[in-house]
Amino acid sequence: MRTKVLILVCAFLLTVFTCSIEAQFRLFGPRQPRPTPQPMRKASEFISRQAPLKVNQSLLKQATSDNTRIVVSIPKQRAYLMIGEKIVADGPISSGRRGHESPRGHLHVLEKDPNHHSSLYGDFVDGSGRVVRGGVSARIDSAPSGTHFAGAAMKWFLRLTEDGVGMHVGILPGYPASHGCIRQSVDGAKLFYDYVKVGTTVDVGDY
Repeated sequence: MRTKVLILVCAFLLTVFTCSIEAQFRLFGPRQPRPTPQPMRKASEFISRQAPLKVNQSLLKQATSDNTRIVVSIPKQRAYLMIGEKIVADGPISSGRRGHESPRGHLHVLEKDPNHHSSLYGDFVDGSGRVVRGGVSARIDSAPSGTHFAGAAMKWFLRLTEDGVGMHVGILPGYPASHGCIRQSVDGAKLFYDYVKVGTTVDVGDY
């Protein structure tokens, strides 16, 4: 009888010990390998999110600087060259970011300049043209000794406001990122520039 009791006690203790080991293994078991971090996306991947310039070639043959107009959609981040209600060209843009929103409303092209440079935003460069400090504002930043301000290039510039906001070639990250101007791709800016004139209407808003 005593032997049976001893066997039962040993069996019970062995069961408890085994359960304890299994519980600890589940709790402190082998560490799962950490997931491999995703590589950082290149800027070009963000840029590629926007569909490229689309041109209706048959309508383009009908387009002149006298019959076109421009519509800019802030939500869609697209600009449209139009004849009446027909879309001649549809291209990606980057409008003004928060705090520097692009002006909205019924605007007009006030000036055309194929090689415009900003009088407000640019870089401080030395005598040899080397950039000493980039991305500065001539209004609030002071030029380091021996440097001068060089305005940012705004190729194929279409001025929309008296204080310098316009449409021009620029970086397109896929979202509003400018200081107020409406950036376009190189091919888009050139096409729009060629088919409008001073006085062409430009409607900017939630289209």
